[in-house]
Amino acid sequence: MAFGVGIIGTGKHGARYLEHVADVPGLRTAAIARRDRAVGERQAAAVGARYYPEAAALVEDPAVDIVVLAVPPTLNVRLATAAARAGKAILIEKPLAPTVAECREIAEEATRAGVTAMVAHTLRFNAVVRVLREALPSLGSLHAAVLSQRFEPSRLDWLDRRVESGGGMILHTGVHGFDLLRFLTGREAVRVTASARRVVTRDTEDNFTATIELDDGILAQVSGSRATAGRSGAIEIAGREGQLVGDHVHGVAAQLVGTTRSALAVGAPVMTVAAALAELAAALAARRAPAITLADGAKSVAIAEACYRSIASGRSEAVARW
Repeated sequence: MAFGVGIIGTGKHGARYLEHVADVPGLRTAAIARRDRAVGERQAAAVGARYYPEAAALVEDPAVDIVVLAVPPTLNVRLATAAARAGKAILIEKPLAPTVAECREIAEEATRAGVTAMVAHTLRFNAVVRVLREALPSLGSLHAAVLSQRFEPSRLDWLDRRVESGGGMILHTGVHGFDLLRFLTGREAVRVTASARRVVTRDTEDNFTATIELDDGILAQVSGSRATAGRSGAIEIAGREGQLVGDHVHGVAAQLVGTTRSALAVGAPVMTVAAALAELAAALAARRAPAITLADGAKSVAIAEACYRSIASGRSEAVARW
C-alpha cells in the first residue's frame, strides 16, 4: 500500500514536491493545501488529489500519512506540531525554523508523538556532493573548506519580508552550505564570524560571508549571494594529500594534487527532491530514522543564528550546541 502524501504549500518549492511524488514508488499524492484556491484546485485535479484551502483540514485527512511542509519557515512550528499530534510523518523544506528554539519545539513534539520527521536538505543527494564525499578519504586529514552559492534575485516577495521569512540569504540558502559543511567534513561548527549586505533586497540580506571554525581545527568559509545574473555552487575541500573541488550547479568535480587536476566522474544529475521523498518513504517502510534528521536541520539553523548574532555584535560568536 502506498503512503498518502499531503503537501502544504504548492508554490515555487512545493510544486517540485507535487511533481515528484509520482516518481517515488510507494508514494501517492493524497491532498494539497494552498491559499490560492483556483491554482490549488487545478493542481489537485491534475494529480487526482483532494484540495484544501486550510492546512488544518489536510493534516486531519485520514488519507494523508506524510505531511510535506513547503511554506515560509515562520509557519513550521505551528504546522509541524499539528502534523505530529495527528500522528503524521513530516518532511520539512529547509530551513527547519527561523530559530534554534523553534527547531527544539518541533523536535520535542515529533519525539513525543513518535513520528518520523525529516528535513529536506536536498543538496545532500546532489551527484557532485556524493562524488566529493566518496573521494574525501583520499585527502587525508582535512584542514580547510570553502563553499559558496550564487543566484539571481528571487521573485518571491515574501522572502524579503522578515516577518514572514524569518531571515534572508543566510537562513534560506546559507543553511544549504552549513549542512553540506557538516555532511562533507563530519565536523561540527564551534564559532562564526559573519558579515552581510543588501544588494537588491530591502528588509533582508542577500549577500553574506561567514568564517566558521569547526572542531578538530578545520577552518571554513561559507558565502552566498542572490544578486547576480549568474548561478553557481562551488565547493573546495583541502587536506594534507590534496584538494577536491566541484560545482553542484554545473555538475563538475575534480581532484587536485600538486598541479595535476583529475576530473571525477559525476554521472547523471539527480532529481534531489525526488531523492528526498524516496529517502523518507524508505525510512517509513523500514521503520528507521531518515538520513537527514531534525537535529541536522537544527544544527544548520544554529550556525545561521550565530551568523546573525555575529553581524549584530561585530564579533565572533559561539554556535549553540544541539
